Formats: sequence, C-alpha cells, structure tokens
Amino acid sequence: MLQATPIVFIVDDDISVRESLELLIQTAGWQTQVFSSAEEFLACPRASVPSCLVSDVNLPDLNGLELQRRMAGDRIHMPIIFITGFGDIPMTVQAMKAGAIEFLTKPFGDEVILDAIRNAIQRSRAALGREAEMHDLRECYASLTPREQEVMALVVSGMLNKQVGDELDISEITVKAHRGKVMNKMKADSLPDLVNMASRLRLPRPQRADSKATR
Repeated sequence: MLQATPIVFIVDDDISVRESLELLIQTAGWQTQVFSSAEEFLACPRASVPSCLVSDVNLPDLNGLELQRRMAGDRIHMPIIFITGFGDIPMTVQAMKAGAIEFLTKPFGDEVILDAIRNAIQRSRAALGREAEMHDLRECYASLTPREQEVMALVVSGMLNKQVGDELDISEITVKAHRGKVMNKMKADSLPDLVNMASRLRLPRPQRADSKATR
C-alpha cells in the first residue's frame, strides 16, 4: 500500500487548469484523478495509497474551504494544496489553520506545485504508515486474553511480578507465564517497549485494589 504509486486528486472547474495539471503531474510519475466539482470528488472512494488533493478554492456550489471541512472526517491522511486565481489573507489563514499545507496563487511555476505535491505525498505516506502500525498494535492487543490484558496493565504500571500476583490472586509463576505470552503476542522486545505500546493504545491505568481492605 505505502509503496504503490501515489495519487494526486485534482479538483478545478476550469478544464484547461485540470488538463495542464494532469499532464504535469503524470509526467512527474504520479497517478491522477480529476474532478470538476467538490461533490464529484467526495463521491469517489477514500484512497488507500499515499495521496494528496490539489483543489481550487473558488469552486461552484461547494467551495474549497467547505470541501476541506468535510474531508476532516474520513480523509484526514490526505493533505490539501489550495490553488486560486484570487485569494485574500483571511481565506489563506482559514485554510492553513484548518490544515492545508500550501495556498498557491495562479499563475505558479511548475516546480512550485511539484515541490508542494512531493511534500504532501511524503506527509500522506508517513500518516498512513502510522495508521497501519496502530492497526497492527490494536490487533495484537485484541489477541490477548482478558487475564493477559490485566497482567499487561499492571506490569506497565510499574508493578513487579509478585505484586501483580498479589493483586490478581495468582502465583508469581503464573504471572511470569502470562507476562511471557503478553510480550510474545505484543511483539515487544523489552518492558520499555511494552510500556510505549500501552501508551500509544491509551490503555487506562489500573485501579489498584487495597488488598487488605477488600479481601
């Protein structure tokens, strides 16, 4: 997925702009998909490869800034490069605050837009890589049994094996066995590695019971 040829989506109601950008981008080695309106673009499936959007701001019906707002839900890994024949500072500020990586005023040089696209594709590839890593991490965690999840939570909180055993009313040997399975299933090389995984998964901190008061 990450090694597939990136796609540059182009949205502009001016056919001459669409065609010139399409030729330039394809010559640079990327795939392209072109649309004359924001609605057409939003109707296409979400890209599963590194990608970016080059869009005019002043589009008919649904403008570029509204398109940007709608993309915030399911296309967060697709950077946006805005182009416009006439823009103003408030419009530029609004677009950049909402996450656009470039706001280019026509006419612009070929290398200017190509550099912006290279940067956008790099960001998209990195974001998709992080998403894939999190997906794998969640799958590893889901493979743990409920008891193994309990042991993991207590271990990453700083408890020693004996303390974990006391907390769960199991032997230290059993804790060690569960801990070994946790390390194996999570593909963790060390305890700090496991702690980092728990942090990325945002696991809740275990509520330690007062064993003397509750047992």
